[in-house]
Amino acid sequence: MTDPAIHIEKLCKSFAGNHVLDEIDLTVNKGEFTGLIGVNGAGKTTLIKCLLDFCDITSGKIEIFGTAHIRKEARENLVFLPERFMPPYYLTGKDFLVYMTELHGVEYSNKKVTDLFKILDLELSALLKPVREFSKGMAQKLGLASCLLSEKDLMILDEPMSGLDPKARVYLKQHLIELKQAGKTVFFSTHLLVDVEILCDRIAILHQGQIRFNGTTEECKETFKAENLEQAYLACVGA
Repeated sequence: MTDPAIHIEKLCKSFAGNHVLDEIDLTVNKGEFTGLIGVNGAGKTTLIKCLLDFCDITSGKIEIFGTAHIRKEARENLVFLPERFMPPYYLTGKDFLVYMTELHGVEYSNKKVTDLFKILDLELSALLKPVREFSKGMAQKLGLASCLLSEKDLMILDEPMSGLDPKARVYLKQHLIELKQAGKTVFFSTHLLVDVEILCDRIAILHQGQIRFNGTTEECKETFKAENLEQAYLACVGA
């Protein structure tokens, strides 16, 4: 049996004595799409930061592809997009993508960039513009393009649809479904339950620092005796 893409066991994270994450257990298997959902302040971004070793954990264990998350080799086959993404303002769109492809050890391809820009509904003229002239949505699309160009097996995305227009969201979801069919693994946080229903094999509902549900969307609806995921989610968080 191969190691899962992500394995989190008894994870705790405290700030100034306050438990932000409390006994988190979560596994994301290779080839799965898992959505992390929860209200603002539930701890979603903190969980991702712990996973990527951006902050120390208080206790517990995290493994990525069977390797302890604090070891740099654990992160060699993943790519990450933060929630508030802004590329270096002094680079052009192409400068940034060239830099990121070099960082990830893949070849920059004009064809791949053109195809991805079409998927993300981003004008090719953005390649020549300095990032300082980008809107929030354009910057988000550029960040997504860099992740998709990386060809990594695991993508960790914090609110990936933030700032995207409806057309780009539809195109991106279609592309992510194709990546799932190709065996890629995605772990992402979101507030958009409709995206979770379309994309995810499993969902994890994080509330007040604890995983209150972990399973499929159908299991979530059955557990909380709800007709749809929205009602099940509200029942789970006690809204």
